[in-house]
Amino acid sequence: MLEEKVVIITGGTRGIGLETVKLFKENKAEVILFGSREETVKSAVESLKEEGMKVEGYFPNLNSISEIEKVIKEIYDKYGHIDILVNNAGISANKKIEDTSSDDFSKIIDLNVNAVFNMTKAVVPYMKKNGGGVVLNTSSMVSIYGQPSGVGYPASKFAVNGLTKSLARELAPFNIRVNAVAPGITNTDMVANLPKEMIEPLIKTIPLGRIGEPRDIANAFLFLASDMASYITGVVLSVDGAARS
Repeated sequence: MLEEKVVIITGGTRGIGLETVKLFKENKAEVILFGSREETVKSAVESLKEEGMKVEGYFPNLNSISEIEKVIKEIYDKYGHIDILVNNAGISANKKIEDTSSDDFSKIIDLNVNAVFNMTKAVVPYMKKNGGGVVLNTSSMVSIYGQPSGVGYPASKFAVNGLTKSLARELAPFNIRVNAVAPGITNTDMVANLPKEMIEPLIKTIPLGRIGEPRDIANAFLFLASDMASYITGVVLSVDGAARS
């Protein structure tokens, strides 16, 4: 479904990001993963190599537009095109507001919102140059329903939805589609680190009776990245087992 497409996936060293890397490789894409640290990027690249998947890895500071632009240019100069960007890097939060410092809040916004802006800003000129592309963002079910604590996380994902819907309208004339996937509770280490008293009541609201798997979310990204979704833009696609708050 993605043969000869060049794809960049942030947060690609674990969880949903790593599963998306694998699925996109299975569908013949040329994938470049971004991670937060050199050691995690090298580990992911080596692990994928052992599975027979050749993937490049980088670890730019996603809050440095100059650093990102340098890496994006390097990738473009090597491949001649960048077709798909998956903005997946992010962090969660679970503290009550009185226990959340301004620095805590800013850290979440920096990675979950500003990094999405920076990556998209750096990639869009190359997509325009080549006649189109696809930008996909990782949102969350809490961007629709909120959550009982950790206000910075849903606030950041509300912002991701706004970026997605607005950029879809701005970039549509250039044949650049912008969509988001809003996962429900998914079996990743990020969720594993959340307290049971937050997760267990939420699982009971899922009509399908289970939490999602990373492949469930990766499948949604694959669909939206492919030509099967060529007339879909500005959508925040819920992948949550019909969970509702």
